[in-house]
Amino acid sequence: MPRRARLAVPGIPWHIIQRGNNRSECFFADEDYRCYLGILFEQALKHDCAVHAYVLMTNHVHLLLTPGREDSAALMMKHLGQRYVQYINRKYQRSGTLWEGRFKSCLAQDEAYILTCCRYIELNPVRAGMVAGPGDYRWSSYGANGLGRSDPLVCPHEHYLRLGHTEEERLSAYRGLFASHLDPKHIDAIRQATNGNYALGDQWFQAQIASTLKRRVVPGKNGRPAKQQNG
Repeated sequence: MPRRARLAVPGIPWHIIQRGNNRSECFFADEDYRCYLGILFEQALKHDCAVHAYVLMTNHVHLLLTPGREDSAALMMKHLGQRYVQYINRKYQRSGTLWEGRFKSCLAQDEAYILTCCRYIELNPVRAGMVAGPGDYRWSSYGANGLGRSDPLVCPHEHYLRLGHTEEERLSAYRGLFASHLDPKHIDAIRQATNGNYALGDQWFQAQIASTLKRRVVPGKNGRPAKQQNG
């Protein structure tokens, strides 16, 4: 059975998850995280992708980005994955795959889900019990989005910029978003849409994407429900 083509519309943000094969580790030392981020920065620039949020967990990666072209995100992920695997295989004298097949993705509605996706991504280490707060984790965009640390990879989305007139206002407002827990319904919606390659947003947004792409962009009513994955 052929794989469903990815939902891709230039200028519409993507939430992406790429997991290690069989949930195995993808990062083994600090220099591995740095290498991945360096390649990501290079490939995002090359393929016209603006990265708004990210987190590198030990066995998977989350990204929120806006592609400039229809094929931008797919090309970026292809070359990022290949380059990083080559680095890992050389460094650790291994061979074979590192990633779990295709990366997962969904289109996300700007107004409804951009900042929610940022929180979902940057709270991953907290949900995993690795740190007490998002600012305690080194390998995420929270340092830039919430604390104002320099990070050339992060390109603020327009909805982030609307949080305040100055950088301090935006940082303070963004940190304030983390004072409350994410709604479990939002977490489930993000996971279902990303694992299923669906449109994440309200009915108007889903209808617009379906009309643009001339295809179904939400789960069907029949068949097996999408498998839920943590992360």
